[in-house]
Amino acid sequence: MLELLKNLLSWLTSPAQWSGPEGIAARVLEHLEYSVLATLAAAVIALPIGLLIGHTGRGAFLAVNLSSFGRALPTVGLVTLVFLAGGLSVWPVYVSLVALAVPVIITNTYAGMAAVDPEVKDAAKGVGLRGRQVLWQVELPLALPLIMTGVRLATVQVVATATIAAYVSFGGLGRYVFDGLAQRDLVQVLGGAALVAVLAVAADLALGGLTRLLFRGRPATAR
Repeated sequence: MLELLKNLLSWLTSPAQWSGPEGIAARVLEHLEYSVLATLAAAVIALPIGLLIGHTGRGAFLAVNLSSFGRALPTVGLVTLVFLAGGLSVWPVYVSLVALAVPVIITNTYAGMAAVDPEVKDAAKGVGLRGRQVLWQVELPLALPLIMTGVRLATVQVVATATIAAYVSFGGLGRYVFDGLAQRDLVQVLGGAALVAVLAVAADLALGGLTRLLFRGRPATAR
């Protein structure tokens, strides 16, 4: 075990391992590209849906159960299915990562909207605000902390799952995991897994810190 850890540390700290088009630095950038683009696309799709459901109250059952659907989604199977249907391209990776992130963002966006005190909304209507004005000026600002939590959770899930890009012969940190398994190189497998874990934790801490900075002094819920 000590020898394995020593070899892992040597692999992670070797200057040669960090340089070149297949080095750790390049793989991290590829991994971040997949993760950021997929999360942004998921947010563009999910936020309007979550806001609409939370504002109107229609489709609440769907929003509540989408998180369970996201956890049960067979990501690798979806990648394979889209890959077989669409051919060799990076799109199966993005489709699968977006499908993983959308339920989390919808559920948390709905939860944030639903947590807004009805008396606050009634008061806003009492001073003359209409439907869209209540949404943008009252509900959304109060729901933002929980919405940001949903984006953070989705980002961490996407970062941790973006290794599937290597499953269909693309890059990212998953390249070390899949290549290491093919070559029976345990050090490379562990190195890739460790890098993914560090990147996911870093994303979680960064977005958590941003949320605390933006909403300092605000309650954890919108109530």
